[in-house]
Order: sequence, then structure tokens, then C-alpha cells
Amino acid sequence: MSYLILKYVHVCCVVLSVTGFFARGLLMLAGSPILDRRWLRVAPHVIDTLLLASAIGLAVMLGQYPFVHGWLTAKLFGLLAYIGFGMFALRRGRTRRVRFAFWLAALAAFAYIVSVALLHRPGGVFSLL
Repeated sequence: MSYLILKYVHVCCVVLSVTGFFARGLLMLAGSPILDRRWLRVAPHVIDTLLLASAIGLAVMLGQYPFVHGWLTAKLFGLLAYIGFGMFALRRGRTRRVRFAFWLAALAAFAYIVSVALLHRPGGVFSLL
């Protein structure tokens, strides 16, 4: 599989993943019962699995790995923060206010991950300050 195809799959999955997370956050804030639909619980896992698989494929193809290259290590820790914040935003937060705060934190973690990916610097956008 060529690098460009794998990269486009990865970027497409990134867009689908964050768009879905954003939309599910809005539904959560509105208290919508749509969130309980099976496809809305399954689709994010499928997309995120493709996203992770394409990320691993790109890392192997390029020979760049977390804990060897600082910017990939930063992306990995940003991803763990995004996942953790997202869990509390959509399911585990006890109040709507807490869920909203975690939803914003998850979106900020996502923005950080994208800035690290674009700049190839562990500080992401903060390295420009």
C-alpha cells in the first residue's frame, strides 16, 4: 500500500473521528436519546480502529516510532489524554457541567495532537510561542 493512500486513510479517519466526537458531545449536552442508538456506539470504535491501524502502518512505513521520536511520543500521550477526557465527556461524567468540561478538554487535546502532527514538534503549537 502506498504511503499517500495510507496517509489519506489516516487523515480521513481523523476527520471522521473528531467530527463524530463533536456531534456526540452536542447530543450529550442536549440530553438526546439518539446517543443510545447502536450504530452511534459502534461506528466510533470502527473509525478509531482504522485510525490506529493506519497510524501504526505509517509509523512502520516511515520508521518513526513513539519513545524514539519526541513528536510521536507527544502524540501518543495526547491521544491517551483525548481518550480519557472523552470517556468522561460522553459516559462517565456525573453532571452535564462536568461532561461539558471534559468535552472541551478532549477537544483541546485533539487540537494539540493535530498541532504536533503538523509541526512535528512535541510542543505542538506551543513551541511557536
